[in-house]
Amino acid sequence: MRVLLSGATGLLGSALLPRLAEEGHLARRLIRGRPRLDTDVQWSPEAGAADLARMQGCDVLVHLAGESIAGARWTPAVKERIRLSRSRGTRVLAEAATKLDPPPQAFVSASAIGFYGDRGAEELTEDSPPGTDFLAEVCQDWEGATEPAQAAGLRVVHLRFGMVLSATGGALPKMMRPFRYGLGGRMGSGTQFCSWVHLGDAVAAVLAAMTDEAYQGPVNVVSPKPVSNAELTRTLARVLGRPAILPLPAFVARLALGEMADPLLFASQRVLPTKLLDTGFSFRFPDLESALRDLLSS
Repeated sequence: MRVLLSGATGLLGSALLPRLAEEGHLARRLIRGRPRLDTDVQWSPEAGAADLARMQGCDVLVHLAGESIAGARWTPAVKERIRLSRSRGTRVLAEAATKLDPPPQAFVSASAIGFYGDRGAEELTEDSPPGTDFLAEVCQDWEGATEPAQAAGLRVVHLRFGMVLSATGGALPKMMRPFRYGLGGRMGSGTQFCSWVHLGDAVAAVLAAMTDEAYQGPVNVVSPKPVSNAELTRTLARVLGRPAILPLPAFVARLALGEMADPLLFASQRVLPTKLLDTGFSFRFPDLESALRDLLSS
């Protein structure tokens, strides 16, 4: 298949790109600024523009780009950048896809389990209603921005990613730092649920969504075994051979991080990959300990 990929330099995109080549797909990167390779395609979400001529002939458009939610403190300006980086960029590509002749077979767009908000121990599936906090609203806008592609009859998939575990980026290296000095521990009460997925399984889910027409609409990309924060920290400590005895009080995190502390560290989301399992998707790393041992073995 001929694949157009945004976010190719991010955690997930950089892992997906070589897999596309291994699977025999021809991938072209959607990049901002001047193309560096002959296969690159220029686009600008800020300007609402994409190089339609160089996008012609793609079979699938995979959209993974978006500003990190865990960078600067959430000032009103930062929150607006986060919102626009997802909704505006997605709409630009959704509209561009409808102008291609022929249009792509599928538009696979990233989303996140932040869609569900803070839900305690409630088991959440793709049919669960959205939350009401900032990240839930961002995710609703993000998914809603694909409307032009849906209206044109394209197969649209919203991959709602949980915490993607990787040894080289994302949340896991940040989580490991205090443990290496014997300072690790649960966050707050530790009862909040964390829904996670091994990077390899996340890549496999993207590949499945690209090629399998059974994938449509929201798809939770998480392990079938979500864990509490306390279990997460105990397991990480065991794999690292370090103690987990110093909990991080919620008030300290809120002082350090401000508004983003609660949705990033203390929100509870017990999300299940119902659609993945229904399509026969097989997780290589369904449980946390095997995932961490694989990632941290080298």
